[in-house]
Amino acid sequence: MLGIVGRLSEPQYRATMEPGPRRVTDGEPPPFDFWYYFDLIPDADFEGHDFTDGEVAYAWRMPSGTLEHVLIRCETPQVFLVLVLDLRFGTVYGHYLLDLREFTDEG
Repeated sequence: MLGIVGRLSEPQYRATMEPGPRRVTDGEPPPFDFWYYFDLIPDADFEGHDFTDGEVAYAWRMPSGTLEHVLIRCETPQVFLVLVLDLRFGTVYGHYLLDLREFTDEG
């Protein structure tokens, strides 16, 4: 199922977060194939950052078990493309460009 490729605003992204997410371990398989969605994201949504390696840096499952955040590594340290997975429906809810540089000394 392809669905709509949608960039999330900051409030929309924050609404998908829950206190106490659990980090998904490296050996745990993804709940479903989400790379089809990644391939459909418009270049403009990357804001000039390079995510072509397609490497998952982290994944966090929300305590309710309905959402998972998959952070795709960027060539720029502390910048990630977050895919928000809806585990109930096996679809990608949307994506968000997460720039943590403002919170670190690297920014």
